[in-house]
Amino acid sequence: MEVRRSEVACALTFTVAERAEFALGVGVGLRPGRTVDDELSVVGNDQVVDVRVVLGPDGNRRHLFAAAPGELSISYWAVVADRPGESERPTEWELLTALLPSRYCPADRMTGFAQRKFGGYADPERRVQAICDYVFEHLQYTPTASGPTTDAADTLLDGRGVCRDYAHLVATLCRAVEVPARVVGVYAPGLSPMDFHAVVETATGGEWQVWDATRLAPRSSLVRVSTGRDAADTAFATILSGHADLDRMEITAIVLDGDLPADDHRSPVRLL
Repeated sequence: MEVRRSEVACALTFTVAERAEFALGVGVGLRPGRTVDDELSVVGNDQVVDVRVVLGPDGNRRHLFAAAPGELSISYWAVVADRPGESERPTEWELLTALLPSRYCPADRMTGFAQRKFGGYADPERRVQAICDYVFEHLQYTPTASGPTTDAADTLLDGRGVCRDYAHLVATLCRAVEVPARVVGVYAPGLSPMDFHAVVETATGGEWQVWDATRLAPRSSLVRVSTGRDAADTAFATILSGHADLDRMEITAIVLDGDLPADDHRSPVRLL
């Protein structure tokens, strides 16, 4: 069975204005068949900061720590080896959660539009394809167009956004036409410009299938970091208390064996 190997890394620099508690979501997610060799370093004012790890559902990891005022530097590196295995059927709880409205995906407010636009497709997978096509064609990828409070309704009206906005809109429209959908934070080899990336998984075909309406990176090369309802669950850094500003961010993600795969962004793909 073929093993897919990837190397990912990130470097973040914050200015901490007042003592802050962080929940960091940059560590590669854990899953059956995945081997992760990784290192995380957190340094504040030239002092190593103690970090503890919390494991959540879907293989999510959060690194928790507190930082004193001053400069904070974070670096993460991982080599990931994925051995494809049998796909797991979505559980009843996962399906229920993936149908509910959430902070950035107000599906209940967009049901009328979504049903009129996409409800005519009897096949759920075709419904998702039509939604992804619509979002790709009607949004303009604009790095400065949205902010931390922008939800899918805002994005639909504005017609602009970044990857998380594309993902929120796709997930919202899918839920509004009764297709379970969740948001996944990933490292994305081939993405340009390189950044943390957000995509969508839908429960179609008896398994979770991944979709990327930005079409900026091949889906079969993506490396899962965290899975959740929306960006509130999958953010790469959340400040739980205090205040800190992100000054610098550098991301790298490469495929170690062979070339980047091709992707027509229409055929079903399963995210490892």
